[in-house]
Amino acid sequence: MLRLDQFGFVALWSPYFLLFIAFVTALFFYIANRKQHWFQGAGPLELRHKILFPTAMFMIYIMKGSPIDLLSHLMFTFHMVQMAILNLLVPPILIIGVPVWMWKRIITLPVVRPLFSFFTKPLVALIGFNGVFSLYHVPAILDFIKMNIWIHGGYTSLLFIFAFFMWWPLLNRVEESRQLSGLKKMGYIFADSALITPACALIIFNPTPMYETYTNTELWIKSLELCVPTDTLSTLDLPGPEAFNLLPLNVDQQLGGVVMKILQEIIYGTVLFKVIIDWFKKEAEDDDSAPIYG
Repeated sequence: MLRLDQFGFVALWSPYFLLFIAFVTALFFYIANRKQHWFQGAGPLELRHKILFPTAMFMIYIMKGSPIDLLSHLMFTFHMVQMAILNLLVPPILIIGVPVWMWKRIITLPVVRPLFSFFTKPLVALIGFNGVFSLYHVPAILDFIKMNIWIHGGYTSLLFIFAFFMWWPLLNRVEESRQLSGLKKMGYIFADSALITPACALIIFNPTPMYETYTNTELWIKSLELCVPTDTLSTLDLPGPEAFNLLPLNVDQQLGGVVMKILQEIIYGTVLFKVIIDWFKKEAEDDDSAPIYG
């Protein structure tokens, strides 16, 4: 595998994106600490908020601003790692990492309320996320999306938003917005896992490389414009995608599908375990609070 430093510092570390992430993080703490009068029922940030929100921001930067983003265009396996972390791990951390009193204000904004109310309905959220994710990994669609920086940015942002909608019914603590509990949450997780499986299976069990942007040298170089400055890219003499891949292209593709499925199962399994524990605790509390007659 050839050296990555030839792509330059900007491609490897995205300094402008780092500044954006730092700005969003600072803005969150500024609003949470200095603008509490904007929110009804506001209070001091809890320790989990102080830890989880910056953690989510750090993960976003690592996935989209560090060399991992460049590697995601060189190896399909890293693309799927990026997909799993950004869409299956970051949204639940954000949901828990932002205080409930802040969420209440955000989701009741006039522009947000109708969209949020519709797209966080459990069935809509499941179909929406898994549909957008599956469409993205149809070979012709992925290759098309990776040919334009604006289309790519728009579609991946849409996927992230739908991932957020998908996680909301499971993890939100806003009383007015809760829609699932106990056994329904367990069924929701199993349904989510089942719906994402066909897309992963299509990738895992296909013995030939499907994506031109990972196999065709001309389209592969064009796709690199998503993360490498054009003036830098024009000075490079790139031999082709095989030179930057640690694995044969078909193996890389299949490994990517396997990695995605494994990470998905680990994340969903962890959330399922928490749902079961919380359910048992609630049942125990209800039993303890029930009146005793006789």
